Amino acid sequence: MKTFNEVRNYIDQELKNINHPITKDIRDISRKTYQKIEDRDLSRIIDICDQLLKTKIWHYKTIAFDMVFKVKQKYHKETFEIFERWLFDYVNDWGDCDDFCTHAFGHLLMIYPELFLKTLAWKNHEKFAVRRATAVILIYPIRKNRYQAFDPLLVSDMLMHDEHYLVLKGYGWLLKVLSQKEPLKVYNYLQKNHNLMPRVAFRYAVEKLSKIQKDELMGL
Repeated sequence: MKTFNEVRNYIDQELKNINHPITKDIRDISRKTYQKIEDRDLSRIIDICDQLLKTKIWHYKTIAFDMVFKVKQKYHKETFEIFERWLFDYVNDWGDCDDFCTHAFGHLLMIYPELFLKTLAWKNHEKFAVRRATAVILIYPIRKNRYQAFDPLLVSDMLMHDEHYLVLKGYGWLLKVLSQKEPLKVYNYLQKNHNLMPRVAFRYAVEKLSKIQKDELMGL
């Protein structure tokens, strides 16, 4: 396949074979679609994905985020501007935020950690999904043990009292993942901030700590 219309038509044909597609089905279609694209240069894949995202249709967006992750070895620093535009323009809910940021965008940040400071500006964005991304984008590097250049606790501080509960859950999730790498660091942070942190974030953050630590913190 060479053109976007060919790509879209192929996706549509595949979807006709599935009555009620779930995410797993869509990712399988993404894999088969990607394999049939002749030119897999980064710029070509980004162009196809950009057109898929413009539809604002769930299955096309899921395929776009999945396919662009398949060319992660070709990312360069300037890819950040494209991904940030996608985040601002096409990510409107927690599902898209988490899909994009815990895969493609998270990988980009991991290989170019100097971009971290740019992500901090998202904390003031009008869209809650973008503010949530400030925290969620760090989850991928933490899971890969390549997060030493980042300051997850600073992000938690900045989002501490966000007005949207899904942003609170987002940084709570970040702390939970960090606690699997540095449990004492997260334990001390939660102990220090237990009177300040909303309980919805606090409960997420303690989930992976030891039973003793968790019971002590929940009793504060």
